[in-house]
Amino acid sequence: MGESTQDHDQDQKPTQPHPDPSAATNTANAPPQNPSQTAKIPLRPRKIRKLSPDADAGDRKSPHTDAAAENPKSTPPKVAKNKIVPYQPKPAPKIAARSLSCDGEIEVALRHLRAADPLLAPLIDIHLPPAFDSFHPPFLALTKSILYQQLAYKAGTSIYTRFVSLCGGEDCVLPDTVLALTPQKLRQIGVSGRKASYLHDLARKYQNGILSDSSIVDMDDKSLFTMLTMVNGIGSWSVHMFMIFSLHRPDVLPVNDLGVRKGVQMLYRLEELPRPSQMEQLCEKWRPYRSVASWYMWRLVEAKGAPSSAGAVVGATSLQLQLPEQQHHQQQQQQPQFLDPINGILNLGYCSSHLNTLFLYVSKNSIPSSLY
Repeated sequence: MGESTQDHDQDQKPTQPHPDPSAATNTANAPPQNPSQTAKIPLRPRKIRKLSPDADAGDRKSPHTDAAAENPKSTPPKVAKNKIVPYQPKPAPKIAARSLSCDGEIEVALRHLRAADPLLAPLIDIHLPPAFDSFHPPFLALTKSILYQQLAYKAGTSIYTRFVSLCGGEDCVLPDTVLALTPQKLRQIGVSGRKASYLHDLARKYQNGILSDSSIVDMDDKSLFTMLTMVNGIGSWSVHMFMIFSLHRPDVLPVNDLGVRKGVQMLYRLEELPRPSQMEQLCEKWRPYRSVASWYMWRLVEAKGAPSSAGAVVGATSLQLQLPEQQHHQQQQQQPQFLDPINGILNLGYCSSHLNTLFLYVSKNSIPSSLY
């Protein structure tokens, strides 16, 4: 009986599971729980999807693309009313101008000037177009310009004729020939000692290779101006005239020429004669045919009548330039002398038979003698 009771008591005891050693270890390492904190909801780990570089680039979209997709009719942001946006005109295409003696280049120049400056259109309609169809060797042209400086037409022609005869003809007016002429020989034909030094300086620069006819023809305008003004006795005005009427350069603006400045004043109805420093800006629209536009400025002044300070007269077939000495002589006589239409002071093929009388105003008061 006692054994049965003991067995029954053993049956009544609850069975206890065997302790797990790993669970005991985790319980020991776990931090103590604060009963005041609320239980945290465990988060599921995020799934990471590996993409190839191409696919990844395709999936990424710029915010501008997304915005455009959501609102296809979106408009650009409006500019504030009080904000001033400066106007930026489109740059005009550059025109590559050729020599004015090239076929059809004068017609191209006139079309350009009509479009660029409507005020020139009436002048172009009234006057026949200029023609630049003659060419003389640069050395001969520069020598001639030096000889005629500050001389009356008759005196200059007489001296030039004797100079050419002393050289053996125009074809023989070469650097070596000029250097062989002593100042005494040149003085015998009327060439002053100062002009003799100018001629020798020009010839010496040719002989040393600093200048040559071929290099002068091939040089750009800026380089040519720099090189020629290095010659004693040749200034900016002489270089500009040489470039226009001897080399037929299309884009030369003689800013020191009183006739061109007076023409610009008349054309734009300016109160005062523009200064040489203002001419570049006023005539910028004429590029790249400022030589032709300058020619029309001379014609405009001629049409308005020549003032008493007229310093040069142009004949029918060539441009002749009278310099300050002749101007002073003419002012005393009050009768301008019209130059020979064939043999001019600077008969360098300057103009053609289309020209009538063209006045170039060269004043001692407005242009320093060093500029010649």
